[in-house]
Amino acid sequence: MASSTPANLSATLFTLPGFPGLEKAHQWIGIPIFSVYLAAMLGNCTILYVIWAEPSLHQPMYFFLAMLATTDLGLCLTTVPTVMGVLWFQLRKISKGACITQLFIIHSFSFMESAVLFAMALDRFLAICYPLRYTVLLTTNRVVRIGLVLLMRSTMLLVAPMMFLQQFPYCPDATLSHSYCLHQDVIHLACASTVFNTFYGLIVIVLTLGSDLLFILISYSLILKTVLGMTSGNEGYHKALGTCVSHICAVLVFYVPVLGLSVVHRFGQHASPLLHVIMGNFYILLPPLMNPIIYCIQTKQIYSRILRIASLKRV
Repeated sequence: MASSTPANLSATLFTLPGFPGLEKAHQWIGIPIFSVYLAAMLGNCTILYVIWAEPSLHQPMYFFLAMLATTDLGLCLTTVPTVMGVLWFQLRKISKGACITQLFIIHSFSFMESAVLFAMALDRFLAICYPLRYTVLLTTNRVVRIGLVLLMRSTMLLVAPMMFLQQFPYCPDATLSHSYCLHQDVIHLACASTVFNTFYGLIVIVLTLGSDLLFILISYSLILKTVLGMTSGNEGYHKALGTCVSHICAVLVFYVPVLGLSVVHRFGQHASPLLHVIMGNFYILLPPLMNPIIYCIQTKQIYSRILRIASLKRV
């Protein structure tokens, strides 16, 4: 579609809707969202502190968990203050530059979280299928290199579409579907051809989220084959299953909201605007809230360390 909006009439401010139809309840809606935000921040900061303070947790599995907690913190810090500004202070306008910067950071953290989940699946695969070579194959230096490579992948793939978003003219009535900025939301407001961003975005999703999920499934297929080859009474049988449960839960907690949000954006044009907002908030709040809970419950080392810290504070 050719550009239909002159550059001097292009919108420079986008409107964030909050919860359509529930504007009078925004103050009350903000209370549970802010409570979840505080719980997510506390949980992920606790995970990071425990891993940093406990030398026995300075292992690849926990380094990857620290990366996961960092991405969750980044996702919360990037989005929830904007949401709370809309709900509590009626700050419903965001500049084009700030919006594009925000969506770049949000998608970078999302791709990074997907990549870290894949790295954690690889870690479990090596630990269970090649236990004698695990410490040789996955050293601390290699974990750091993997983290840097994943970070570069998560950011560099987004540079091109962000540059196009910056150049697009936007229709005057530039109202978004969420209380923060997402690429698939902003691109619908462009009064220009968005073919490149549409197809490039699809390719990037397949190369990142799609390939990560595929490799996670392959890793767990191989892990399951190895575990089933153990005798049921073997101590390693139960330990192997236990170390995988938390990671599988984290994968579900991340990918289910992502897939739900993608379905709503692609097929929910006639759905209630409220559904878009609700799915968007699940997307940014559910993984950061649930991941610390999952790993605190399933990982005895982290759980026992937290109890030890709590008991010392009582004394």
